This record gives sequence, C-alpha cells and structure tokens, in this order.
Amino acid sequence: MGRWGIVALAALAVMGTACSPGSADDVAVGDETATTTTRTPRITDDSGRPPVAFDPCYDIPDDVMNAAGYDAAKKELADMPMGAYTFLGCAYDKRDYVPGVRRGYGLNILSGNVTLEEELAKNERIATDTTVNGRRALVEVDSTDRNTCTYVLQTDFGLIIFSRLYYTDHAGPAPEGEWCSGMDEFVTTLEPFIDN
Repeated sequence: MGRWGIVALAALAVMGTACSPGSADDVAVGDETATTTTRTPRITDDSGRPPVAFDPCYDIPDDVMNAAGYDAAKKELADMPMGAYTFLGCAYDKRDYVPGVRRGYGLNILSGNVTLEEELAKNERIATDTTVNGRRALVEVDSTDRNTCTYVLQTDFGLIIFSRLYYTDHAGPAPEGEWCSGMDEFVTTLEPFIDN
C-alpha cells in the first residue's frame, strides 16, 4: 500500500469512532439508508484534485455488508483530509472464528482522490494488474505486511482501496496463499455500488 494508504489507515485507526452514519441528505429506509444525489462529500480539500464521490460508510448498503458477514452496526468512519489529497474511510470487523485457524478479518475501505497510476508507482513491486467487473484494478500482496490483502479499484475521481487483515488464531502468519482467499468475489460484489 502506498504512503497515502498507510497514512490513511493510521488515521482511520486513530480517528475512527463507532457510528451509524447519517446526514441531513440521507433518508432512512428500513435497515438501509437511501442517499440523495446531492449529498456533499464529508471532506474536500484544496488540492485541485476531484472531490471524493464515493463514501464507503454511506454508499455501501448495510444489508450487503451484513450478508458478507461484517457487522455494519459496528462500522467505523473517519474523515481524513490530507491537504494534498483526501480519503474517506470505513472500517469493519468480521468475527467468523475458526478455532486454531482464524479469529476473523478486519476490513478497511478507503475512497480517495489519488490516481491508480500514483498508487502503482508507489507499489509496483507488490501490485498485480487485474480487472473487477471490467474496472481496472490492482491486487497488492506484500510478504512483509503479513496477513494483508489489498484490492485497489480505479474510479473517475481516483481510487478505492479494499484492505483486509486476516486475524490468525495461532502464532505466526497465515499461509500467504490464504491472505486473499475470497477477496476477489467479495470486491466483485461491492464494485457495482461504485457509480464511477
């Protein structure tokens, strides 16, 4: 993950607070929130980069995340204005405990106005080009960042990072071949919620 990803994840860890996001422009509908097309991004910057048009805490329906095993009621958001770019982030936990194997997963979804080319320039050594539902993407697996699998999807405004941490239930890392297990299917399921 690039410098901005590490900074954004650190900020998410420090600034994240339990929430059930909502705003004046959102309309509650059952367990879901229907957002209007006029919602203003939570954070903008003065960098001249496009505004971040996809907010992972607002634009991915809770029922979709719950169906994937993540407790959307406990998601956390953080506003991350970085001056030269912006990230909107949302953190989830999935506690599908398998004794002796894993305690579950942690998932961070970051939406930012950094380009995919910038991300590739930072992480060329660990990035593999791919596509998700026809959208240009990268898969990043760094053997020094144990138990982590990252998918980075290109958007009109920049990129979206799906970074999952595998919580092992034993000493040492999980086998590297398991770090991305199921991630392609999961990200493919979420990609249609990205408008651009």
